[in-house]
Amino acid sequence: MDIANPIYDVVFRYLMNDNRVAKLIISTITGMEIETLEFRATEKISLLEKQALTIYRLDFAASIITKEGKRKKVLIEIQKAKYPQDIMRFRRYLGQEYRDKNNCVKEETSKGTAVKAIPILTIYFLGYSLQHTKAPVIMVNRSYTNAVTGETITEPEDFIESLTHDSYVVQIPYLKHKRQNDLLTVLSIFDQGMQTADGEGHILRIQENDFPEKYHEIIRRLQKAVAEPEVRETMDLEDEIIEDLQDKERMILKERIAKEQAQAEKEEERIAKEQAQAEKEEERIAKEQAQAEQVKERVAKEQALKELEALRKLMGDSTAK
Repeated sequence: MDIANPIYDVVFRYLMNDNRVAKLIISTITGMEIETLEFRATEKISLLEKQALTIYRLDFAASIITKEGKRKKVLIEIQKAKYPQDIMRFRRYLGQEYRDKNNCVKEETSKGTAVKAIPILTIYFLGYSLQHTKAPVIMVNRSYTNAVTGETITEPEDFIESLTHDSYVVQIPYLKHKRQNDLLTVLSIFDQGMQTADGEGHILRIQENDFPEKYHEIIRRLQKAVAEPEVRETMDLEDEIIEDLQDKERMILKERIAKEQAQAEKEEERIAKEQAQAEKEEERIAKEQAQAEQVKERVAKEQALKELEALRKLMGDSTAK
């Protein structure tokens, strides 16, 4: 079966626009039971040197059932990056979520109405590898600990929940040929080792039998994306934009290398000049020392002659007497 490659932003967004599919994917990644999931449009436009590039991040407002059986509202932010430098975009978007007054709810308490921040959960899909781990999926799960006794604190606090968040990080390069459990089976739709030879990276060829029946909605949604002309055209556009960005990066790298090389050559010239000056100074000092030795020898010779002359004079005076 051929499916559209969700590494592309347009395909990823097409996939997650289906509410049932989005709930299934998010639930599988987080292990949470998602009762309701509401998509919140967050399409952004970023101008990069006159090249318009649409950057998608997907935000959802969700109602989940906790392990304790309690209903809880959370904001789920999904972001996808191709390059390590996108981390600053992640930080900027996350900061926007924390500042957004709409990400709060009013609750009635014994003391009156209180404004409570909705907890944030982030899911990151990385198109590159992290530096120190090859784990395909990483869960960053907060825990409360008494720093004095080391005991675990089981009851969450609104203050802490409002300022910290759990995260899930998916390293796409390490998803290749991994199907050990449901999580890795679902995420295998991102396996770039399944690209077709003639699909320019747009198409992945999968085996439908590898996916349990409950996940067929996901792959059928991606199969449907293949037939969408707008999706295919946008994938081509993404390729052009990425190629343009890579050309710019190569040009910047080339210019940086040339600049560093010129600086290195200039530094070598400076060192050579300083070395020549040092050698010249050494020659001057050696010459002055030689001249000083000559003067010293001349003075010593003159002194010896004076002493000899005085001795001769003394001997002449003695003979005359």
